[in-house]
Amino acid sequence: MEFEVTILGSNSAIPAHGRNQTAQLVNIGSSSILLDCGEGTQIQLRRFKTKYSRIDHIFISHLHGDHYYGLMGLLSTFQLQKRSKLLTIYGPVGLDEIITANFKYSNTRINFPLRFIFTNPKEKELVLEEKNYRVFTFPLKHRIPCTGFIIQEKQGMLSMNKQMLLENKISIEAINTLRKGMDFKDAKGDPIYLVKDYTLPPKPLRSYAFCSDTIFDPIDLVKYIDGVSTVYHEATFGDDEEVRAKETFHSTAAQAGKIASLAGVKKLILGHYSTRYLDLNPLLEQAKGTFDNAYLSEEGITYQIE
Repeated sequence: MEFEVTILGSNSAIPAHGRNQTAQLVNIGSSSILLDCGEGTQIQLRRFKTKYSRIDHIFISHLHGDHYYGLMGLLSTFQLQKRSKLLTIYGPVGLDEIITANFKYSNTRINFPLRFIFTNPKEKELVLEEKNYRVFTFPLKHRIPCTGFIIQEKQGMLSMNKQMLLENKISIEAINTLRKGMDFKDAKGDPIYLVKDYTLPPKPLRSYAFCSDTIFDPIDLVKYIDGVSTVYHEATFGDDEEVRAKETFHSTAAQAGKIASLAGVKKLILGHYSTRYLDLNPLLEQAKGTFDNAYLSEEGITYQIE
């Protein structure tokens, strides 16, 4: 199953140096999920030729403008394109008021169903469960209520051990049961064919954590993202601005690397860069000082969740 993230915006509060504000498009199976929606997101979606009409779920981490100012434009475009299917927006309390006030005073009528689900900035919660994946929110420590998101792949059908099938003729009913991860039993409930004998070991499940804006949090944050395969973590500042990072409830690239190392993740993607950095390579090197498998998020680049 396809599982990938395309970076639409990688800068922090101000667009600069050809970099836009925070937004990411996650494709998992046939579903598309938008994570944050900074100003100009719909332009980026078109620029990178994404299939943005497939977006059915939008997740907004918090109500700082560089993470949601693009929503009104995107919703208006959906309306002009005669969207008819449900769109669900997950975000902080108050986001619904902001959007409906905009529609009210601009006399804009949205003809597609729009649903708001409020996120909880105090504890981890399951907020969406689909056939192939689930999405959790979890608290981030920032200047205002803020949540991160974990998109987690669900276990699909198991693959059969072809050698065992050649050696043992079993029914289609038994094969279907085994592929679902259940032993096949007789009428008395006694197992006839065991999953462990007839199926191959399942592949490790993939997951992606989105940590938008957060102070360096080596205790609680590590607990929430422990074992996630790929993590996006803000890296607003370099080591030269560690004090500034703490004051503004942001993180340095080295601190992002430390979080990835402590959480035992496989891949780290950096982003939310301050405009003071034209050249981002020093930030990458600082992150690699504490976590080697780190990458810069670059707009228009698609990263596979492995």
